[in-house]
Amino acid sequence: MLAGAALVEAAPAGAARAPGVIAPGVGYTEFDVPTARGTAHAHVLGVDLRDRRVRVGLLYPGAVAARAPLSALADAQGAVAGVNGDTFNITETQHPGVEATGAAVGPAVAHGRPLKSAVPEGQRFGPALPPGTTTKDVLGVGVDGRARLDSLALDGSVRTSAGSLPLGGLNQYALPVGSVGAFTADWGAASRVRATCGTDTDRAAPCSTDTYEVTVVRGRVVSAAGVPGSGAIAPGTTVLVGREAGARWLRKLSPGDRVGVRHRLVASRSRVPYRFAVGGYPVLAGGLPLPGLDDRASAVRTAAGIADHGRRLLLFALDGSPEFRGGLTIAEVARALLALGAEDAFSLDGGGSTTLAVRDPDTHTVRVRNHPSVDPERPVPNGIGVFSRT
Repeated sequence: MLAGAALVEAAPAGAARAPGVIAPGVGYTEFDVPTARGTAHAHVLGVDLRDRRVRVGLLYPGAVAARAPLSALADAQGAVAGVNGDTFNITETQHPGVEATGAAVGPAVAHGRPLKSAVPEGQRFGPALPPGTTTKDVLGVGVDGRARLDSLALDGSVRTSAGSLPLGGLNQYALPVGSVGAFTADWGAASRVRATCGTDTDRAAPCSTDTYEVTVVRGRVVSAAGVPGSGAIAPGTTVLVGREAGARWLRKLSPGDRVGVRHRLVASRSRVPYRFAVGGYPVLAGGLPLPGLDDRASAVRTAAGIADHGRRLLLFALDGSPEFRGGLTIAEVARALLALGAEDAFSLDGGGSTTLAVRDPDTHTVRVRNHPSVDPERPVPNGIGVFSRT
């Protein structure tokens, strides 16, 4: 069954539908969602992961600490469609003079390679997490081609002749208090100072005054600094940033010392390696909404649903035009995806970030199909890209 046809069958009764197949294995539809507060308008992509011509991957600007409009990311990477992804470090009003990195909150995997791990929960941007969820939660597609929800934790260490220390972060904009984090070429050129600001429970807490940075090239220390720096990191180079106890540990190192840095992301449930993963939080599991989902605060939302035991992906974005800006609550999003046939569902960044873009089959240009609630289109750190070949 084509993804577009499946979407038409699953659309809520009475919905105003505009279905169509935009590429092999990829369908699109839109429909109204009545609520007690008015009408929301949903745009949905249906992706048939059983189709060998179809794959899903991470859209991102080539660096973790960078942003670009979703439509530009999809266009540059040859996607036929996509939606925006994780929440991110959008502002630094609490820390004047500190650069907002634009980096995402949760883990990210692209082409089977881990790009980053999750920040502490207290450092997250976005609405409060539902009970039982964490910043480590991901939506991913494994090398088996099936979509699933999971959690990805960082497993890593820094080893020297004097001993070993657990790694506290990988290419993330906030490090746990007292830890050492690794930054690689995947981070980009943004300042690393933000990684030492706030605490594990308070994003607005002051930046640490006890920091240290060590640059490691091919397993040896080549330089050190008392304040985290900025600028592109060369391939084969790792910059270690420490705060508090982590900074004191790094100060023991000298140029020429051997340092081994190991890191990987470990899944809590699946033994199948991930080809792609993006952060957010689950709202539906096994056909049931998660307990404690907010049913009061409504907004423009982006979400993804998993149907047919991981063989079909539903990418859901609300319209942000003024007549529909009332949006849905998180609980309503879960119910809407359940009505579309999802067994599991995952909330992504919403509000002004909510964007769904589709490549026009006639002009071959990518066009935003929903109406984002901000103008111009907000740059985002990542998204879910849909790729289809004829």
